[in-house]
Amino acid sequence: MAKLHIKKGDIVIINAGEDKGKEGKVLSVDPEKQRAIVEGCNVIKKHTKPSASNPQGGIVEKEAPIHISNLNLKDPKTGVATRVGIKLDENGAPVLDEKGNKIRIAKKSGEEIK
Repeated sequence: MAKLHIKKGDIVIINAGEDKGKEGKVLSVDPEKQRAIVEGCNVIKKHTKPSASNPQGGIVEKEAPIHISNLNLKDPKTGVATRVGIKLDENGAPVLDEKGNKIRIAKKSGEEIK
């Protein structure tokens, strides 16, 4: 299982496929399948049977997962697609935040990703 450059809650830009150029918030990430669900992108129509939660049944529109390789993080400063890096100190060791997590930065602007 590989470490992913995208987390839940990130704003991403889609760089391939039918929704190329769209941006949205990451709703969930599946690291094993290397896929993410992005809000408002890759929407499919799913035919559902009537159930207790949906007594009418019918056709429901929902977001389908997109492969991680087709997503780029949106730069918080410039608003363009960027790669993700880790902030390093003068010795080359990663800088940690107060929770002990590595601080991610946008490669294009050097801005910290929250």
